[in-house]
Amino acid sequence: MRSMKQKLSLGQSYLLLALFPAYFMIVGLFMQPPSEILSGLRSIIREPDFLITDYFVIGGIGAAFLNAGLITLVLLFVLYLLRMEIDGHTLTSCCLIFGFSLFGKNVVNIWSILLGVYLYAHYHRTSIRSYLYVGLYGTSLSPIITQVMQLESLSLAVRIPLSFLIGITIGFVLPPLSTHVHFAHQGYSLYNVGFSSGVIATVVISLFKSFGVETKSRLIWHTGNNLEFALILGGLFAVMILAAIILGKETVFTSYKRILKCTGISGTDYLKQEGKASVLLNMGINGIFAMLLVLIVGGDLNGPTIGGIFTIVGFSSTGKHLFNIAPIMFGVILASTTKDWSITDPGALLALLFSTTLAPVAGEFGVLAGLLAGYLQSSVALNVGILYDSMNLYNNGFAGGIVAIFLVPVIRSIRSRRARAKGDLSL
Repeated sequence: MRSMKQKLSLGQSYLLLALFPAYFMIVGLFMQPPSEILSGLRSIIREPDFLITDYFVIGGIGAAFLNAGLITLVLLFVLYLLRMEIDGHTLTSCCLIFGFSLFGKNVVNIWSILLGVYLYAHYHRTSIRSYLYVGLYGTSLSPIITQVMQLESLSLAVRIPLSFLIGITIGFVLPPLSTHVHFAHQGYSLYNVGFSSGVIATVVISLFKSFGVETKSRLIWHTGNNLEFALILGGLFAVMILAAIILGKETVFTSYKRILKCTGISGTDYLKQEGKASVLLNMGINGIFAMLLVLIVGGDLNGPTIGGIFTIVGFSSTGKHLFNIAPIMFGVILASTTKDWSITDPGALLALLFSTTLAPVAGEFGVLAGLLAGYLQSSVALNVGILYDSMNLYNNGFAGGIVAIFLVPVIRSIRSRRARAKGDLSL
């Protein structure tokens, strides 16, 4: 019998990861009649999908899980074909793609952006392996592709190639821009591509408006299945924790304690540093914490919030842990008691979950800094979407970059009386 300690082959590791999307695809078959799932998938592909568009409402729960599962399986297959070793970013991108495929990404609108990233790598005579994760994260701009496909003022013969060209252009400019903006926030916002995507979306939507193309706001939000989703998610996270304990045995908690001491600044890879067992434990604990917090504040479990929960779970391999996400999230809750909105409002609930992009701020500077970051993030995240008509799915990534750029230098200057600006200051 194969020893539990024997290292799995690359193919076996990817097959193990594939159980995650397969689980939800099977669950979807029990939550929506199979006869309705394909028609629901067609509705998901045809509908506009900028924020906030819950695929549970558009196509049904089964169709949404099928869409997310199929995209994630294709992602894993591509990564396997490229023989990419599984690291923390593999887990992060897998969870991120799945989560956002419940409210914005579908099996049609992501490919031109990925092609643009491939062409960028080819142009620079570099392997796509170097930029693939940037491309996967950059599919946050996929609603733009769908929007162009649905411009009624243009003929279908123009819309399709135009949307394709725009997607390729977005993908081509993503890698250099993402590298550049990282220096602005210095890794204190984990959703770096979300920040660069916000910049791109602002430029693209500004061009759209210059040609008279306007986008109407929307709010499509599923309610009424909290118990079912809590059982589905809770079961998965419980299995993660149990598997971690079985695999890591007595060493897993020691390793997990080391994770809790990390700042989580962008570039962290817990899978390489601490191994599979402790990362599984971290993912499971964070998933349960995020899910319970949504329920405790009276929020809804649906496509967008489950996407937010899985974003936390995914980044639990590359920066997030309980000690650096809790202060940020409590800062958002604190903000809801003093500001002109409720924590159960859809935008506020998403801010509660996605604000954890600023986890490194709490990890580096402490609880009070984390509370302040969450407090500020809630306001910025609820207002920056107007710049790009909610076409950037990683809205909190853009907001988090702004908050980090604003807050981190201030905190550093307060912490050190001898802090001096380096280089020339200019407007």
